[in-house]
Amino acid sequence: MRPLDVDEPTAVGPYRLLGRLGSGGMGRVYLGRSAGGRTVAVKIVHPHFALDEEFRARFRREVDAARRVGGAWTAPVLDADPDARVPWVATAYAAGPSLAAAVTDTGPLPAHTVRTLGAGLAEALAAVHELGLVHRDVKPSNVLLTLDGPLLIDFGIARATDGTASLTSTGVSIGSPGYMSPEQILGKGVTGAADVFSLGAVLTYAATGRPPFPGDSSAALLYKVVHEPPELGELTGGIRELAEACLDKDPSARPAPADVARRLAPEGASRLVAGGWLPGPLVEQVSRSAVRLLNLETTTDGPSGPVGFSSPSVGEGVPSAEPFRPPVTPVTPVPGGPGAPLVPDPRAATEYPHPPTQPAAPRPEPVSAPEPGSAPAPEPVFAPAPEPVSAPGPGRLSVSVAAASTPGRDGRGRRVSCTVALAVAGALAAVTVGSAFVLDLLPGNADGPSASDGGHQPAAPSTAAAVPTAYLGTWEGQAASRDGISIPLGTFRVTVEQAEVGEKIGTLRHTDIFGGVCDDVLTLKQVTKKQLVTTSVGAKSNRDVCNQARHTVRLTPVGDDLLYESDSKASGRPKARLSKLD
Repeated sequence: MRPLDVDEPTAVGPYRLLGRLGSGGMGRVYLGRSAGGRTVAVKIVHPHFALDEEFRARFRREVDAARRVGGAWTAPVLDADPDARVPWVATAYAAGPSLAAAVTDTGPLPAHTVRTLGAGLAEALAAVHELGLVHRDVKPSNVLLTLDGPLLIDFGIARATDGTASLTSTGVSIGSPGYMSPEQILGKGVTGAADVFSLGAVLTYAATGRPPFPGDSSAALLYKVVHEPPELGELTGGIRELAEACLDKDPSARPAPADVARRLAPEGASRLVAGGWLPGPLVEQVSRSAVRLLNLETTTDGPSGPVGFSSPSVGEGVPSAEPFRPPVTPVTPVPGGPGAPLVPDPRAATEYPHPPTQPAAPRPEPVSAPEPGSAPAPEPVFAPAPEPVSAPGPGRLSVSVAAASTPGRDGRGRRVSCTVALAVAGALAAVTVGSAFVLDLLPGNADGPSASDGGHQPAAPSTAAAVPTAYLGTWEGQAASRDGISIPLGTFRVTVEQAEVGEKIGTLRHTDIFGGVCDDVLTLKQVTKKQLVTTSVGAKSNRDVCNQARHTVRLTPVGDDLLYESDSKASGRPKARLSKLD
């Protein structure tokens, strides 16, 4: 658990917050305590979901259903407010590490512990599925190891995001690479069988210390889940057979959760827990966690800021007694007269990896906040989005949200920003429900460069020709793999500069569907009549998970766009149709 930052809330609903437990694609999770002393886990969804009425309706239904989920192996929902400015839900909290933390600290779990873990989780999933719910994100970090048995947490929100505009536009995926089922990745109908697949992956991780689909990038993980058999390592006996059955690519061939539970614990998981199920080091760790939990004190009363999901340091200085509000940012008129629209200050905004639907807003100076005590805190002022220079494509909608805040009680003004760009691809029937992936968006590339472009192209391959001006600039679009079934890879942004053969021609920035960023350096290899041929190598500043191997990238004009094609098999031979930004 991490201590609260100065720009994070100190209270949500009736709960005082003690620290941050974690964060993910759906929101942040805090450790909270009620006035009566009960400790809870409070999940606050990302503010951009709060702007989506469809999400709110689904969230309300799923929370109502989650309240009915019982059983010994799930953390019950205790409280929620789907109608809050930023919706939240509180569940029971028990001291104990997550499965991910336990395996990282102590290594693979003993066979008896794995058997008990699997039986408890299978019984939990059976209870969830009986209510018509699908967890959709069963993974090691969503499993807690307590003295009283395993606990499955974090359900009731994932399904609420099905088909919401905010998901399909921001590239958020419900699930975790390496633990998602093939049908979830491909955007097909997701049933309880998807949870069984994830359970098989979790059991493999618990028993071996490694996931069944290892990889150094999200793209590699997703590709392996869809196309390759699981890597079960030294897993043997009945656990191996069960893991193989759960990890079957065909959902109909996987066992039901109740069958998994019976195979692991014929007399029930509770019988296995009663005899002691955790190894000594974990028992000691859980005991220490319980003692620390009892000794935790709430923070002193003070300004309670909003949850700064899209920036490491954003917040709003409002008294803790005021309602919880979504992040806001100063607004100011665009130069051009009093009738001009209001736009947010883009310098405080956080970038989201999505194809642009409008040019960047001007950079006005923010309105200065009044001196402390000179005026009451105003209600948020929402500004309309700036007018685009050219009309957006059919079926697209852009929403930009901004507002202003006043200083906190200590007199120090705190600026916050949350610029939400929601691109609703209404005309695209390939938008899927649940996984939030857009598959096969790339048009065909049958149209080559037109005759009118011929003046820009060299007459023949050259070893010293400059780059034609038609290629120059910054290009961006959504990428997908070309090996077998198309798998979405995220956003590609390519910058092409003037260069000669052997020189650096530009860069590629790949923002994957989980927010990870990798950069490549492009070196010009050849200029032909129809395309540029470059050599792409991972930048030295990349993370370890990025593909650093040298590969060939071809850039081909297609109408007004640029077709990107890579021969990197490790990355799924990605392909993207890029539109020019400048």
